Amino acid sequence: MAKNNNFCIFIISHGRANSVITWKLLDNKKSIYPRYIIIDNTDTESNEYIKNFGKDKVIIFDKEKIAKITDHGDNFNNLQTTTHARNACYNIAKDLGYTYFLVLDDDYTAFQYRIDNNFKYPNPVKSVSNIDKIIALFLEYYKSIPAKSICMSQGGDYIGGDNGFGTERTNYSRKAMNSWFCSVDRPIKFLSRLNEDVNTYLIYGQKGDIYLTIPFVSLTQKATQKNVGGMSDAYIESGTYVKTFYTVMYCPSFCKVTLMGTTNRRIHHKINWNHAVPKIISPEHKK
Repeated sequence: MAKNNNFCIFIISHGRANSVITWKLLDNKKSIYPRYIIIDNTDTESNEYIKNFGKDKVIIFDKEKIAKITDHGDNFNNLQTTTHARNACYNIAKDLGYTYFLVLDDDYTAFQYRIDNNFKYPNPVKSVSNIDKIIALFLEYYKSIPAKSICMSQGGDYIGGDNGFGTERTNYSRKAMNSWFCSVDRPIKFLSRLNEDVNTYLIYGQKGDIYLTIPFVSLTQKATQKNVGGMSDAYIESGTYVKTFYTVMYCPSFCKVTLMGTTNRRIHHKINWNHAVPKIISPEHKK
């Protein structure tokens, strides 16, 4: 596989200098793409990150500077969010000389195939052995379409079956979470302190921007509230209740509060996609 010199991987992290699981996973998969850990200047473990990964691999951004130009969706003056790191990545990529980059969280434990060559759902799912090949295919597709961002799916996308993905190449989901393929030429201004991924793809999606989840490959991550550091404290404090209402506040015309799960049910947002985003119509219907 040819190395793409105009692409890198960013892993956003905070307070987990000794537990950047995604870095270890990419090491195990023998990924050759250049990668960096993105932390903010309030992280008390910054020296530990540099010790573990090297000064040239740890990028520290000014959190307060980014916060001043970020819509948090509240007036709590609480800067505990991944939104700032996501917004900082664009200038960081420019400074490093990259046009394209992939933003990952720091707590991934696996990449898995979810749909095979025959568009069937394998059971059991198979682990991705060559993650760089998958990344290259995602990047190639991203470059070929006008989407703001595309991403891999998550395990929860398959609860209850295909959950709307279907078995055709065009049946993608109009959202983006966790693994963001981005370009400095297609900037996204992430917003909201909590649920920033959902609120970002909904606010801009309703205006016509395209965000897609590609169902063929999924990632697995540790449960947020069981993993020390990162956003765990914020979610332990308020659970999913407060997080959900950020999305209802931003998009009240097509989002409501509901319950998710079967045994341990929890509050979650529910999106009416018929009212959320413009439909993508095949060019063959153009008049």
